[in-house]
Amino acid sequence: MKQAAREQRDRDRLIAQAQRQRERLAKAAAAADKQAAKEAAALYLQARQTEVAALNEGLAERIGELDGLLIGSLHRSARIPFAALRRQPDLPRFDPGHDGVPIAPPSWEEFAPPPPSAVQRMFKKQAVERTNQQRQAAFNDAQAHHQAAETARIQRLQRAEQAHRLEVDAARQRADDANAKVDAFEQAYRQGRPEAVSDYLELTLESRPLLAGFTSDVEVAYQPDIRRLLVVMELPGVEAIPAETEFRYVRTKDEITPKPRPPREINQRYSNLVAQLVLRTMRDAFEVTGENLVTDVAVNAHVSTRNKATGRPEKPCLVSLITTREQFSDLVLSELDPGECLRHLNALVSKHPWDLEAVRPVFDPDLSRYKFVDAHDAAAGLDSRRVLLEMDPTEFEHLVRQLFEAMGLKSWVTQASRDDGVDGVAVNEDPIMGGVCVIQAKRYRGVVATEAVRALAGVMGQLKASRGVLVTTSWFGKQSHDFAAEHGRIQLIEGNHLKHMLQEHLGLDVIVGELKNAPKRL
Repeated sequence: MKQAAREQRDRDRLIAQAQRQRERLAKAAAAADKQAAKEAAALYLQARQTEVAALNEGLAERIGELDGLLIGSLHRSARIPFAALRRQPDLPRFDPGHDGVPIAPPSWEEFAPPPPSAVQRMFKKQAVERTNQQRQAAFNDAQAHHQAAETARIQRLQRAEQAHRLEVDAARQRADDANAKVDAFEQAYRQGRPEAVSDYLELTLESRPLLAGFTSDVEVAYQPDIRRLLVVMELPGVEAIPAETEFRYVRTKDEITPKPRPPREINQRYSNLVAQLVLRTMRDAFEVTGENLVTDVAVNAHVSTRNKATGRPEKPCLVSLITTREQFSDLVLSELDPGECLRHLNALVSKHPWDLEAVRPVFDPDLSRYKFVDAHDAAAGLDSRRVLLEMDPTEFEHLVRQLFEAMGLKSWVTQASRDDGVDGVAVNEDPIMGGVCVIQAKRYRGVVATEAVRALAGVMGQLKASRGVLVTTSWFGKQSHDFAAEHGRIQLIEGNHLKHMLQEHLGLDVIVGELKNAPKRL
């Protein structure tokens, strides 16, 4: 019995040891799982924090790009050399394929019979001779076939080479034709031809590298008589400013949440961005052109949007200005405040650009009026179109009145002017942009004196008019354009634009008539 008791105690001890071992292993496994889970959680947290850091880094980089848009462009030239527009011929590679490799001729060793044995030479002479003749005939046939195949290969190769030469000549001709157009383009630009100058400026301004998500959409017109460049440019919307100031990781929700940027900061940054883009465009326009071509640059900066009330597309003008090369050259672009600079240049700037509050542009954003080429006056006697300069004063008065009534002006009151023109006072019923409008029309053959523009400003002051329009069958000089731009509420309409407006609003195809010493743009 003692033996049995000892054995039982030994078994109990072994069982207890095994149980303790299992418990130790279970604890070790649980600790390992806990450690693994802790390490996995740490790795996940690190990954999320890295993600947040990358978002914040990208956000800071974008803000830096927006803040430095103007300064970052100063070290680059916007000019595109005309040589860079020239083309090198894209010459096709000649690949003759298998025809480029000569066909191997037949070898006699492939046809030669084995040497005859001594017995064959003694007893089968004729058979040996016959075998030699057969093999020689087969070799001759193989040579003839080879010669025919080689001749055909050479002919195919020659045809391929001829076709390739024609392709090369055509490619060179295409390049020569394209380069001839580039040379003509360059010559026209050097000569100051309006279409070439405007096309070159559009090409250079639209080719500028901008920030990701921005488009360089511009339209350009050139007035050679006053050496003025007109640029209508597209601005990004306020959504170009990031709506977040930073990103944070919320562990309790396992979410990355943005911290909204204050609306005041968004508005300030957007105003700064708009100012930078306008100044950069003016800088590039002056830098690309020489003083012999351009002395003034005028810019209208618009943003494309939709009217919230009507849903129709519209393009409010947020900045409009005219600046001389001399004024702009005095600026230190790397040191100035863009918004203050626009005010220094007497620009018309929206007080609330983020709300798309428009300003009245200093020139008509429809550049077709500046690019419009009037029909040659010699054609007036060849058709039945009315000639403005040949109308009597009453007829001209009625025509001008019909035009502006078609454009929405009401309550028209006129009196004849002393120079065969018409003076009118009308009302624009637009609740925002409307008011009293003074309209004067001059039926002139020569340039309208600057005094007429100053006189219109005086009449506007007397009548407390919100708008003044001076229409002429002829044209205005540079001083008149400068005065109207500085005044800000005077619009000048020259003969070519008047012709275009009559066609657009009244469907009338007219001829201005013979002008005296008219500039080339008319």
